[in-house]
Amino acid sequence: MSSDGLWSIGELARRAGVTVKTVRFYSERGLLPEAGRSSGGHRRYGAEALERVRLIRSLRGLDVPLSAVERVVPEAAGVREDALEEVVAGELRRVGVRLAELRWREASLRLVRDCTAVERAERLRLIGAVAVPPDTDAMARFWRRILPVRLPGRVVSLVVDAVVPRPPRDPSPEQVLAFARLHALVTDPRLDLAEFRPAPPLPDGEYRPAVLYEGLAEAYALAAAETGAGRGPQGGGALDCFVAAYADARGVADGAAFRRRLVGWLAVHDGPVIGRYWKLAAGLFAPEEPVLGVLHHQLSVALRAQVGAGTG
Repeated sequence: MSSDGLWSIGELARRAGVTVKTVRFYSERGLLPEAGRSSGGHRRYGAEALERVRLIRSLRGLDVPLSAVERVVPEAAGVREDALEEVVAGELRRVGVRLAELRWREASLRLVRDCTAVERAERLRLIGAVAVPPDTDAMARFWRRILPVRLPGRVVSLVVDAVVPRPPRDPSPEQVLAFARLHALVTDPRLDLAEFRPAPPLPDGEYRPAVLYEGLAEAYALAAAETGAGRGPQGGGALDCFVAAYADARGVADGAAFRRRLVGWLAVHDGPVIGRYWKLAAGLFAPEEPVLGVLHHQLSVALRAQVGAGTG
C-alpha cells in the first residue's frame, strides 16, 4: 500500500486472489470504484474496491451472469440490496429448472436402461417426443378442445387446472413413462376422427355446461372428503350432488328414471380415450391431490350399484 493508503491494480489483484487481467476487466466494465490515479495516470484502489472484487467473485462463482452482477454493483454506488435479492431469487428459479431437467433425464435414462430391447425402442420414441423438463401444454390443449364451446373461460381454466397433472419434481422411471404415454395420447392425430373423439358429457340436446361443470366440481369435492374420511361415495352426499349436476344442467328433475338414463350416458361418455387418460394420469398427481377421474369413476360405480339395487 502506498503512502496515501491506496493500492495499485497489481496489489488489489493480489489481495483479492484474482489476476490483474480480471481486475482490469472489472474496472473497464465500471464495477470497481477508483479512489484516484497515480502521478503516472495508473488506477489506484481503496478497501471498497477489494470488497467489490470479493463480492463479484462470489456471485460469479455461483454462476450469476455478469449482466446481473452489474445490476447489483452499479458504478459509483454501493451494493443494491434489492437488486441482489432479485438476482438471487432469479438464480434459484433457474437452478430449480435445471435440477428438474436433470432429475427427469436421470429417470428417463433409468427407464431406457431397465427394459428389454423391444421395449427400449418404444420408450425412446415416447420420451423423445417430450420436452425436458416437460410441460403440460399439450394436455391443456387436449382438454380445451374437448370441453364444451359454450363453457365460460373461467370454468375452463378451473377444469384444466384440476385435470392436468403437473410433472413430478423428482419422477420415478414409471412416472416418466406414464407422462410420455399421456403426451402421446393427447397428441394422437386420430383424435380428430369421430370414432376417437370423446363423447359429450350429456346426449344431444340443450343443456347448460357451466351448471354441469360447476356442479361436478362440488360433487368431486364432497367425494374427496368422503374418501379422505374412509367412506366411499354411496347414497346421499356426493352421489346426490353428482346426479343433481347432470339433472340441473338439463333442467330436469332427479329421480329413478333419470338415474337409470344417466348410468347409460356415463357409460358412453367415459369412453376409451378418457379412460386411458385417467389411467395414465392417476400416478402423476401428488398424493394429497384429488384425482378427478378416479372420483368420477367412483361416483359412476356407486350410481350404477344404486340403480342396480333399485334404491335410486
